[in-house]
Amino acid sequence: MTPNPYNEDHLVEQPALALLAELGWATACGLEETFAPDGGSLGRRDRREVVLLPRLRAALEHLNPGQPPEAISAAIEELSRSRTAMGLVAANR
Repeated sequence: MTPNPYNEDHLVEQPALALLAELGWATACGLEETFAPDGGSLGRRDRREVVLLPRLRAALEHLNPGQPPEAISAAIEELSRSRTAMGLVAANR
């Protein structure tokens, strides 16, 4: 039996991954992700962690050369804090 070609993976995900790769982005399949206490294949301990902290830290250090580690840590804390109790406008702001 041939799989149905009209599915989200075929129509949305694969074209998006191809476009991102064409633009020079590294892509990864989340279905193949592994988790570990010291950070799994994508740097997460479990599925509840939505922020890839090692990648966020590396990006902030790259974008803000010369900033002290305390400033980078403060930025990570602010960027990754929960906004679930806020209204949508306040959370976006």
